[in-house]
Amino acid sequence: MVAGVRERLEDWEERNLAPLAQRSVRSRGRARPEEPCPTRTAYQRDRDRIVHSKAFRRLKHKTQVFIAPAGDHYRTRLTHTLEVAQVARATARALALNEDLVETIALGHDLGHTPFGHLGEDVLDQCLREHAQRTGWQPADGSPVGFRHAAQSLRVVDRLEGEQGLNLTWEVRDGIRQHSGDGQPSTLEGQLVQIADRIAYLNHDIDDAVRAGILTPGHIPAGVCAVLGKTHSERISAMTGDLIAGGAGTPGGADRVVFGPAVAAAADELEQFMFERVYLGDKTRVEREKAARLLRLLFDYYLEHPAALALPFGGGGLLAAGDTPRAVADYVAGMTDRFAIDQFSEYFIPSPWRST
Repeated sequence: MVAGVRERLEDWEERNLAPLAQRSVRSRGRARPEEPCPTRTAYQRDRDRIVHSKAFRRLKHKTQVFIAPAGDHYRTRLTHTLEVAQVARATARALALNEDLVETIALGHDLGHTPFGHLGEDVLDQCLREHAQRTGWQPADGSPVGFRHAAQSLRVVDRLEGEQGLNLTWEVRDGIRQHSGDGQPSTLEGQLVQIADRIAYLNHDIDDAVRAGILTPGHIPAGVCAVLGKTHSERISAMTGDLIAGGAGTPGGADRVVFGPAVAAAADELEQFMFERVYLGDKTRVEREKAARLLRLLFDYYLEHPAALALPFGGGGLLAAGDTPRAVADYVAGMTDRFAIDQFSEYFIPSPWRST
């Protein structure tokens, strides 16, 4: 018998979660109303939809930082996503926040990320803005000109996956949309994922940079080590422990999920160091430039040859509406690194001529 399973889970949330935690029964709902699942809460159902999506599976072949690394142990966008979910869920458990909501936002937060990491995001943003300047183009659906991966992640779950999107709950969509940039998610769970994303990438990117020979542990600034520790596990423990000590959502605790002043300053110093030495460093510059040229050429090619877009990939309705640039951006953003390289080879690298 499955009757009452969801109700029992919802009752557990009501009795055990922190006062300011989000309860699934208090969700603002979905754009298209649905009958509740008999065995899962609304957020558990959303999590399963994300995990079964094609966009989620493609994350395993998308760059985190290092483009087409030769080793087996470098992070990909998928392993990054899983690390964010782990950090966020463990911290949510300690704060008695809604673990299912946290996990769901974490698993969906990067579904719209491009091939070749943040470089791809910047290239598509530039391509769309330059096209708008040249032609006066404006997106047919009213979305802003440009490209940001958080907004694209929301496009994926709202429009590009399945026939009508995944129809996720408002709180999950809010957490996905606001996880990056200056915005703040409306729920404590969304705020936690926003910070867990930062905790995860700062620490695993150090690990990958050491593996690549770009850094050694001794390169980490002394002030950062003094506050956060010298090892991967020490830094993550210090950061998550600081969030837990803030007590967001609990009686007498903070009303937001934020670092304390000392950890916030150390995290900012570490991020600046990583940008200077790794993300924008000379040792990764050549590969970044290659990837940027590849994506620009693909964008321009599809803009001139929209029939080459493999529909349906988010482009059908947009092409019918005459919005080829946004359809092209959707298509290129959805590519894995490997597929982007294959497409580039097909369109721009001569094939060996063979007589018949």
